[in-house]
Amino acid sequence: MPSGDFIHVLFFGDLVGKPGRKAVERYLQNLLPQEKPDVIIANGENATHGFGLIERHYRELTEMGIHVITGGNHTWDRKEIVDYIDTVDNLLRPDNVPATLPGTGCRVFDFGSFKIGVINLIGQVFMGNYNSPWERLEMLVNQVKKETPVIFLDFHAEATAEKIALAHHCTSLGVSAMVGTHTHVQTADERVLLNAMGQNQMGFITDAGFNGAYNSVIGMDIDSSMLRLKSMLPARLEVALTHTLQVNAVQFKINPETGQCSTVQRISKRLEPLLCNPLDNPDKAE
Repeated sequence: MPSGDFIHVLFFGDLVGKPGRKAVERYLQNLLPQEKPDVIIANGENATHGFGLIERHYRELTEMGIHVITGGNHTWDRKEIVDYIDTVDNLLRPDNVPATLPGTGCRVFDFGSFKIGVINLIGQVFMGNYNSPWERLEMLVNQVKKETPVIFLDFHAEATAEKIALAHHCTSLGVSAMVGTHTHVQTADERVLLNAMGQNQMGFITDAGFNGAYNSVIGMDIDSSMLRLKSMLPARLEVALTHTLQVNAVQFKINPETGQCSTVQRISKRLEPLLCNPLDNPDKAE
């Protein structure tokens, strides 16, 4: 059942490797019963050692309570995803890729007392050769609206202007909430955009940030990141293994009848090491 008269949706920005998975797990475990969201969504394209998502880690994320996992440009980094993405119903990849690729970028999820449509799209500016997210968006929104007015979008994109422009278009289409992902740096512009009638319509943030190692370069090891940038050589990037973790998330309150968002709250927390830290003797393959 929704929490009161609203659906509470919690979205976690990109999970980076084992630190990202452990940060989200700790955050969810520490929530009080009255703080539990109705829907939990997370971007998992970096969850396996920073690049892609293997099935074992997909299972790990769903077992900790994540209802929907979205993707991005690293979706295909682990080839085994091709073998399992069509066997699960809560793992999305960007929809505006060639239709011949496995998986889907849009699905309606039934929670019994309400339904929510989740859409995953990828940007074009500085991102690569992808189909237009604008064209796919309109078609997908109209498709989802046949089942529910509650629509959530993860737009995986680099350029802030592209994200903000698409957000205003989403508002005109009746989308309930939109988050930007990919840059791993949480922006401080969370807000509710108004529709044409001046009513609260869509919760929005340009980038939700990332979950993972606090002392890092967007989740990756500082030394290898600096070496790559200073030397211009293709140095291998490793996930940072600092025991201090960070959580970046965004919470939305959405009316299940109208699909309109009334509040959006940005979450940024630093998690100090436990006495028995889950990252001790980390497995570098994860």
